[in-house]
Amino acid sequence: MYVRVLWLIATVWTTAQQALAQDYVGSEMCSDCHREQTEAWQTSHHALAWTEVDDGHVLADFDGTSFNHDGMSVSFMDQNGVLSASVTEKDGVTTDYPVHSVVGIAPLQQYLFETEPGRLQSFDVVWDTEEGRWYHLYPDQELPPNDGLHWTGPYKNWNARCAECHATGYVKNYNAEEKRYASTQVEIGVGCEACHGPGSAHLDWATGKAGKDGQGAFGFPKNWGRGQTEAEIQQCAGCHSRREALEDGNPLPGKPYHDAYNLAVLRPGAYHPDGQILDEVYVYGSFLQSRMYARGVGCMDCHDPHRADLKADGNGICTQCHSLAGNPDFPTLRLASYDTPEHHHHADDSAGAQCRNCHMIERVYMGVDGRRDHSFRIPRPDLGLGPDACTDCHEGRGRPWAAQQIANWFPDSNRRTAHYGTEFAAAGSGQLDEPEALLAIALDEAQAGIVRATALYLLQPLATPELAEKLMPALSDPDPLVRANAPVLQRQAPLNQRVSRLEPLLSDPMRNVRISAAKEFLSIPAQAMTPNQRASARQGMADWQRSISHRLDFPETHMVLGGWALTLRNAPAAERAFREVVALDPQRAEAWPMLVQLAHINRGPQAALAVLDEALSVLPDDPNLRQMAQNLGR
Repeated sequence: MYVRVLWLIATVWTTAQQALAQDYVGSEMCSDCHREQTEAWQTSHHALAWTEVDDGHVLADFDGTSFNHDGMSVSFMDQNGVLSASVTEKDGVTTDYPVHSVVGIAPLQQYLFETEPGRLQSFDVVWDTEEGRWYHLYPDQELPPNDGLHWTGPYKNWNARCAECHATGYVKNYNAEEKRYASTQVEIGVGCEACHGPGSAHLDWATGKAGKDGQGAFGFPKNWGRGQTEAEIQQCAGCHSRREALEDGNPLPGKPYHDAYNLAVLRPGAYHPDGQILDEVYVYGSFLQSRMYARGVGCMDCHDPHRADLKADGNGICTQCHSLAGNPDFPTLRLASYDTPEHHHHADDSAGAQCRNCHMIERVYMGVDGRRDHSFRIPRPDLGLGPDACTDCHEGRGRPWAAQQIANWFPDSNRRTAHYGTEFAAAGSGQLDEPEALLAIALDEAQAGIVRATALYLLQPLATPELAEKLMPALSDPDPLVRANAPVLQRQAPLNQRVSRLEPLLSDPMRNVRISAAKEFLSIPAQAMTPNQRASARQGMADWQRSISHRLDFPETHMVLGGWALTLRNAPAAERAFREVVALDPQRAEAWPMLVQLAHINRGPQAALAVLDEALSVLPDDPNLRQMAQNLGR
């Protein structure tokens, strides 16, 4: 019963989403009229993001090759055109998996196995397309088959974690009661309709079956082109960002980003304190920090949307704007010559003369995949808060040397000013005792929205009634990311003020804001609200519930539901939630102590001891569990 109500909500949504599939026509229908765009797209990383084995894009060697790693071995075979892998795990169990489908084209290619009907898992041994070799994505991790991070576990599940950005018209369709997937998509790969939307109405428009009056978008839900820069950025960001999806599968193109996703802020562990990339955060969170974004530059100013590649080679992509000629679309640009030794202070055509090497540091993910930071920042080795482009190349030199070199080259620069990263570093390390510095950043409209939202996030441990009052402007900030991170800071406000301040956000146009506000009403007694406020709170909670219902295959979702149940003082529901966590991922160490305590509350000491023994059988060396065992005389 625990997941049944949420599953029913998800089923209603999924049925509605599947009905939309009738409006899709497939990319092949576009080629007759849009031949040039189709030809550019067909060899792009978008088109080849996910392909069938029979499509001929398999690059790996399946001719009896093998790979061994940490007690696991695998043999790759081609038996009369049927590609498969025979995997012997560390526990000695051998299983043969036919290759279901192919992910990507360069610089690596990954292969999917169907481990049970409908469930696709991404294998950790992948093919390096440049070096022509098999390698393991996580060579430093010990991942036995019962670990949630093992390739068969929930975190490597393709249906839940990856498919929506590699398919068109995707619906996950997870049955939480049976723990089964019946996922569907219009086509695998990022096709025309992934960005333009279902094409049947456009075909009717183009063939005259439908009248053209009022068809400003040519039969599409959104018309891309001049004047749509922000909408285009948000369309790309749906996949090119570190975020939490609020729907099941692909939202229709043109849907505002913050109505479909909750964007991760610049949290420690994901970004460096100064906002540079650390973990695999993709692009959007970086780009939002940039001066280019603030001045109206969009993805398609640099990237061809159909080839999914840069519009020019080398420094040419930058000098289309950053030159003496400038670009009339961006009148605030300083007209100057940048592609010269007088600016970059390196020999022409050298690595140091490339704009991207100084202003877009590169970090490697998935073993071989180099990705560049899109915050387009000026190097600041003087700060020491994150990677430094100078010492990336000059490995034998330190940051003081690099800082002095830059000071010598640009003695009159006004860019070496105070940086928010200094305060973020102090907060992230627990060394910030007073909120004033973070408060100033959160309310500084000159800072990027994602920076101000991060300041709000870092202020949470310092929340007070006084701070809640000072942060009231953030509740009505123009940026939905700021508004979404502001409600939690109102928890310490007096009850009546908390209700009145948060109520308007329950009807915010952006779903991520509505959900953020609704969460805060969990701890507000019903008698503290008017009937209208209670009705608004119920609507907000329904929004949140619908969102959660789409992620019942995530262990972390049930952690949230367990906390929700505890807030409502519903110990039986909390126990069921934490039980679901360890069912999906037995290695989730933080769930087991909660489960032991809840078993004691709900069924007594013997039940708690039984759960503790179960937990220790999974995590015998966990210090918290061992301490609990000692306290209980085990």
